Amino acid sequence: MNRRGVTVMMHRDGDVESRSIRLPLWVFRLTVIGALVVAVLLVVGAVLYAPIVRTAARVPGLNREMAQLSEENAKVRELTRTLEGLEARYEQLRTMLGGNLVPMRGRELSSATVARPIVARRPDQARRYEEGPSVPRYWPIDDRGVVTRGTVAGSSGGEAHAGLDIAIPIGTPIRASGGATVLATGVDVSYGLFVRLTHPEGFETMYGHASRVLIGVGDTVQAGQVIALSGSTGRSTAPHLHFEIFRDGRSIDPFSLVQGGN
Repeated sequence: MNRRGVTVMMHRDGDVESRSIRLPLWVFRLTVIGALVVAVLLVVGAVLYAPIVRTAARVPGLNREMAQLSEENAKVRELTRTLEGLEARYEQLRTMLGGNLVPMRGRELSSATVARPIVARRPDQARRYEEGPSVPRYWPIDDRGVVTRGTVAGSSGGEAHAGLDIAIPIGTPIRASGGATVLATGVDVSYGLFVRLTHPEGFETMYGHASRVLIGVGDTVQAGQVIALSGSTGRSTAPHLHFEIFRDGRSIDPFSLVQGGN
């Protein structure tokens, strides 16, 4: 019985005769299938191994970035220690100058140092302000100051800024822009020591970056009353007052109500 098979001819260069190998058909098929399986495994292995190779190639760069981050973290820790030392010296200086002589009120919930409400006006300003609750319309300091930043609406590529930043020396008296009730005082990450007043007709005013707060929550203040002293607390690069006016919870441009330096 003649079985089907496959004959493989092999001829070596320079030889006269050729050699042949006869393989049964099932052996040939098995060999082809085996070769295909090996080829598929090689392709799959290459596909799976390529991400590993790419990741391994990134390791040196990641190590350099980690070293750089560690170095920057060390610098930040050193700056933090320096800042803590400066703050400790500042507190010592305040204590020596009597900065902690004003007691906290028992009902005051914030960490701001407070004192009895005072009204400090120059002689020519004795009748400048009306009495009782009123809409904010007065400049919050005696002098115009330097407005370093005004109200900026948010837009693509720009940073929004509400209210006014007024450059003034530390310790400048900050006055209520209108008659109001003290809504809140305290410490904010961005605005530092702050005061927030509530006025008639849905108006509120906010005074930020103070060095000392002179009133407490729930107090009634008159227009022109000194409510705080200016400073550079919170997120501030230089002494200034952040003055902001709200109506019905929305920030508005203070210049729409207040004339600078009036």
